[in-house]
Amino acid sequence: MSGGPEKVFLVGLDYRVRSSKKDDAGTVTPGARAARQAAQVSGEARRPQQPKFSAEESLAELHELAVSAGGEVVGEFLQHRDKPDPATLIGRGKLQEIAGAAAMSNADLIIFDHELSPSQQRNIENEVNPRVLDRTQLILDIFARHARTREGQLQVELAQLQYLLPRLAGRGVEMSQLGGGIGTRGPGETQLETDRRKIYRRVRHVEEQLENVRRIRAQQRQRRESVPVATVALVGYTNAGKSTLFNALTQAGVLASNKMFATLDPTIRAVTLPSKRKVLLSDTVGFIRNLPHTLVKAFRATLEEVQRAALVIHVTDATSPIRAEQDAQVEEVLRELQADGKPRITVMNKIDLMGHAERDALRNAMNTVHVSAMRGIGLDGLLERIDELLEGDPVRTVHLRIPQSEGKALATIEGSARVYSRKYKDGMVELEAQVPESVVRKVGKFVVE
Repeated sequence: MSGGPEKVFLVGLDYRVRSSKKDDAGTVTPGARAARQAAQVSGEARRPQQPKFSAEESLAELHELAVSAGGEVVGEFLQHRDKPDPATLIGRGKLQEIAGAAAMSNADLIIFDHELSPSQQRNIENEVNPRVLDRTQLILDIFARHARTREGQLQVELAQLQYLLPRLAGRGVEMSQLGGGIGTRGPGETQLETDRRKIYRRVRHVEEQLENVRRIRAQQRQRRESVPVATVALVGYTNAGKSTLFNALTQAGVLASNKMFATLDPTIRAVTLPSKRKVLLSDTVGFIRNLPHTLVKAFRATLEEVQRAALVIHVTDATSPIRAEQDAQVEEVLRELQADGKPRITVMNKIDLMGHAERDALRNAMNTVHVSAMRGIGLDGLLERIDELLEGDPVRTVHLRIPQSEGKALATIEGSARVYSRKYKDGMVELEAQVPESVVRKVGKFVVE
């Protein structure tokens, strides 16, 4: 393979489903039929219908994912079918057509916007010359590329191993070593394809290491929760601007990129609110539609930060034409994490990309704030709103009379409270301040009722 980016040919699928129900008629995106069947089994079909990605929008997202993986997209093909072909997903006739188009484009790789069964992937590979990946493999590859910490690498490796297990037959040497192209960043274990027991052993070992990570996280969380410092979790669709907002609020210097899944490893930093209360802000991995189950399971330790947060900040791209669909996917993941009932602020990000008239018409609401994390617009309003919605260690306005000789008490108020007025009289300092309850307990003897 040359030193340049791999040339990628994308294949999207558009399933048309005939139904007697008017609201079910029309186009169904890849995987939607299975999702609907699962919803009917679980009773979720009774929920209001969520916006769905169109086949074109889904293919555009696959394009972004391929670019994030380091590929150069040289062609796209959107196949319309009533139902998937059990052998090749798209039918042998269309497969030959795609093989010809990929050859004309000199493609190194064909990526399907759908999860392929092991037999489908083998059948397709027998018909085409380029390597074949499905959407799940592409996301796993991006995660492998971006994982920096040992924890992140373990989580990705576990997801890769669990995905590879049913796909070992006929895979050959490519699964036994690290490769140099998209989808070939394997876990690095030798001879995986020849000995399943080695894989199972490795899976158990990685799970044990991740359990240790989870235990350490639990201990760290327990220490954090022993002091009155709340955790605020940033969540949102991938590339909504979470890391840029995180950096703007904390000056943490976390990698912020316009590529999907630039952030994998969770970061927690302290933020001081206008009331002088401190909170811990947690940056999390971005969500995406049809996030592979193996990844959700592998990143359980990371996503627990969302489950235990006192407040969830949902960052959404206010300029995205498919914002409703992306927000619906975030809601689905929050439900899976049982975090959908938590206090929440929706942050409409990237308003700097709007026109002046459109931006001037924006109005914040109790649970909605408009910001530009890149330009630092609206951040003070966001911090005020966080202050208002946090229930832990509530603040209240108190009057205090503190002797000037009580330097420690005065320093505590100055450093931990919002002082509205200050008067000096007869060796005393009279203060009116907004003070967190934990600080009131420390200086209670100076409170004037």
